[in-house]
Order: sequence, then C-alpha cells, then structure tokens
Amino acid sequence: MKCKVLKSKNGMTKSQNLSYLKLSVLAMVMLLSGFKMESKAADYVLDKTTSTVKWVAKKVTGQHNGSISFESGAVTVTKNAISGGSFVINMKTIVDEDITNEEMKKKLLGHLASDDFFSIEKFAESNLVVKKVTSVSGDDYHFVADLTIKGITNPVEFNANVSIKGDQLSAKGLITVNRTKYGIKYGSGSFFQGLGDKVIYDDFTLEFIVVAKKN
Repeated sequence: MKCKVLKSKNGMTKSQNLSYLKLSVLAMVMLLSGFKMESKAADYVLDKTTSTVKWVAKKVTGQHNGSISFESGAVTVTKNAISGGSFVINMKTIVDEDITNEEMKKKLLGHLASDDFFSIEKFAESNLVVKKVTSVSGDDYHFVADLTIKGITNPVEFNANVSIKGDQLSAKGLITVNRTKYGIKYGSGSFFQGLGDKVIYDDFTLEFIVVAKKN
C-alpha cells in the first residue's frame, strides 16, 4: 500500500516548505546583519603631524597671520560620511608668520596670550565639537559645531570639503569667528569709540586641514 504525499498549494511538501522557511529566515538575518555592519559608525583619529590650522586677524592698518596646532581630535563616520567629531586646540602653540622682526613678533604673541585676548595661561585649550552635518553638493558639507574659547561656548557654522578613502579621511574648510562673543573686545569698534586706525576687526578666520586615520 502506497502512502500519499500531501502537497501544499505551491506544490511543495510540508518538509520542503519548512526547509524553505528556514532558508528565508537565514537569508533575512544575513541581510540585516550586513546592513548593520555597513551602518556601524567608525572612529577616525586625528593625525597631528599632517593636520593644520592657519589663522588670519585683520585691523584697519593691515593684518597678522600665523598658525596654531591641534592637541587631539577624532571624527565619527557613518555610512561613509562624517556624522560627528571633536577637536582640541593647544593655545600655547600659537605662532605668528608675518612679522620678521623677532622683538615685534614676541610682543604680538605676548599680547595675544594676555587677558586682552586669549588668556592662554588660564585657558590653555580651545575646543570644537561637531553637532550636525548636512550634505551640500558632492564632497562639500555644511557643519554646525560648538566652539569653546576662554571657557565660553558659542555655535559656529562652516562648510568643508571632505574626502574619505579607505582608512584615511581629510577635510578642508574655513571657520569665521567673532572674537567678541568670547569676551575678546580689545580694540573692537563695536564696543569702543574713537579708536581710529587702531581698530581691530571683530572677525578672525581659521583655515583648517584635518587628516585622520581609521582607528
């Protein structure tokens, strides 16, 4: 006597349907696992030797420019785009690059370190924390960040060109900072009258190149 094999409407036996279900579940798990791996955030650590910050400050009669160094930094990347980051600037590394007279250069740097400007002995570090990143076009992105100088934090916005290739990330951009928002009012025409050609403009710029490597 032959046993009749029952088949479902799709022409498959109960055993075949069960095997198919197991394979479908396994495939779904593998797909979701792969998606999670691709979405997982990765940390990139700042390369201090190749990352730079160039500053420019202007006054009625001219300008000064120089550099300052990163102390540390890290960038978070999600789905091959920057999603966060934080950086520390060592204020004691500020350098002037336009004055050739060493005595005058020393005088300028001493003034910048004083309470008229950055109070470097009290506030040896400045910080920038990325809060939001949105795509502009191609490799260009718009950043919203919190910048802390002299213990005072204010939001700043800027654009940067970002490249992520393999284990290396690079970003180039320019940040404009209004110094008076950080209590630096010396020589500001916004707060003092009658300064004439002694006026120092409120805004200064920080042109940066960030290079970071995957941790």
